[in-house]
Parts: sequence; C-alpha cells; structure tokens
Amino acid sequence: MGKNEKEIIDYGKLLSKRKMSNTSFRRKLIEIFYNAKYSLSVDDILNFQNISINTASVYRALDSFEKNGLIHKVPDKKNVVKYALCRSDCSFEKHTHYHPHLLCSNCNQTFCLYDFKIPNVNNYKGYEIKNLNMIFEGSCINCNQKIK
Repeated sequence: MGKNEKEIIDYGKLLSKRKMSNTSFRRKLIEIFYNAKYSLSVDDILNFQNISINTASVYRALDSFEKNGLIHKVPDKKNVVKYALCRSDCSFEKHTHYHPHLLCSNCNQTFCLYDFKIPNVNNYKGYEIKNLNMIFEGSCINCNQKIK
C-alpha cells in the first residue's frame, strides 16, 4: 500500500473480534482514534464533529476500549487524562507500551513515539521492571515547522 493510500478498517469487525459492543457510537469513536494525529481527552472527543453523546457514555466506552487493549492512557502536562490507540500487540490480557511519549511545549498535545528505540531494561542488575514510562518534552513536528 502506498503512503497516500488509506487502509480501510472495518471498525465493527474490530470491536466484535474483541467481544465488545458493536454500536454506531463505538465504531465512530474507534475511527476517531485511528484518524487522530495525537492523543485525545474526553473533551476532545465530546467536541469532535458529528458526535452527539453524553459524557458517561464516552467514559464507559473508553474504559472498555482500554480494558480490551484498543487504547492506552498517555501523560499530559496539565494532568488531563488522554488516550491514544494501542498497537496491534495489545489485548485484553496484556498491554505492551514500551514507547516514550512527547509532550509538546507549544500545542500541549501528547504524541506516542512508537519507533523510538528503548534500551532493554528487563532484569537490570537483578531488578524486575514491570512498567516503563519515558516522557520527552519539546516541540512536535507541526510546531517545529511553524517556528521555522
């Protein structure tokens, strides 16, 4: 597939495969995550065009998505809970998020840096590492282009 071609995803099938409710709202919500360039807060989702849903429904869906390995929580400079799409190796049994996040000082968005190489820290000097959080602060690609 070329860089400009967009992969067609059956969001209903994605939800059903994980034994999750396959509602039109949940299909639209997971589509928003697939199309997002950065992490999303509940307010971002509620303000998104073409979505009319109450806050409690959004929280329930996000909780279900997280428990089933579709999204994960990401850090934010203002301590707002944000979410980003998981990679394909996550499931309801295990989340694998060994990637750092960039907190942009200009636009205040959080970005997952999936391709960043993290050194192997398992069994470091006899320690058992169960969770790794690496956070960078700086400027995202879009803000860097605006500065130049």
